[in-house]
Amino acid sequence: MIVSFENRLSRFLGTTAIFIAIILVLFPFLWIFLESIKPPSLGGRPDIWRFEPSWENWGEIVFNSNVPLNILNSFFIALITVVISLVCGAPAAYAFSRFRGFQGARYSILAAEMMPPAILILPLFLLLYKLELIDSRVGVITAHLTFVVPVVTWFLIGFFDEVPKDLEDQAMIDGYTRFQAFYKVILPAVRPGLAAAGIFGFVLSWNDLFYSLLLTGAESRTLPVAIAGFWTFRGIELGKMAVAILIAVIPVLILSYSIQKHLIRGIGGSGVKY
Repeated sequence: MIVSFENRLSRFLGTTAIFIAIILVLFPFLWIFLESIKPPSLGGRPDIWRFEPSWENWGEIVFNSNVPLNILNSFFIALITVVISLVCGAPAAYAFSRFRGFQGARYSILAAEMMPPAILILPLFLLLYKLELIDSRVGVITAHLTFVVPVVTWFLIGFFDEVPKDLEDQAMIDGYTRFQAFYKVILPAVRPGLAAAGIFGFVLSWNDLFYSLLLTGAESRTLPVAIAGFWTFRGIELGKMAVAILIAVIPVLILSYSIQKHLIRGIGGSGVKY
């Protein structure tokens, strides 16, 4: 009887904790959505919950602003960044997985992640200025590669570690070179990891504000910079900012949900096999 009561109490407390956590997570999204459909005259009034919904803010953002261009810029920059990161990161991760010399070598790829971006921005800015790549998508892609390539490489090491070395040995016995064994045998075996790493890198590039804020102009401005631009000297255009935030967050939520089962496996698995 006591055990049954304790089980019910434990189940009730667990359910209550989950319910509270869900409310805490979802409430900001609900508040942002409500702010996006408030009439502009009620913008910035969090105390007002009853109002006539208005889609004026959505119309202004979609049809009368540069946000659609900013979305295309963000998508293009993130896509090219991910492609280059996978092309560079997959062979690097394979090398770290298969050719183990100094055991701490794989951790060296995270050196760029350990440094504040403010340390890298000055040499990057001067280099891109000399190459006349300021206010260009190429310049932003170059900056994003400094933190996406190391993360993608680290992410993939754990997946390569799980592929038996006997597969490539058998392929080379059959006449494949090492590169052919890597390309035709190993890469197909880690295809889920490549997809997860690509999505993870895409989200990192999509969300970046620091480099995009300092390296872009009117033509190459990304979505996070556009969102920050709604904070003007006249005040915060909260309704329009809420619309832009929702547009920015929805792809990230969808992509993050699609890779959740690979996320811990990729990040955590890279450092435990020695």
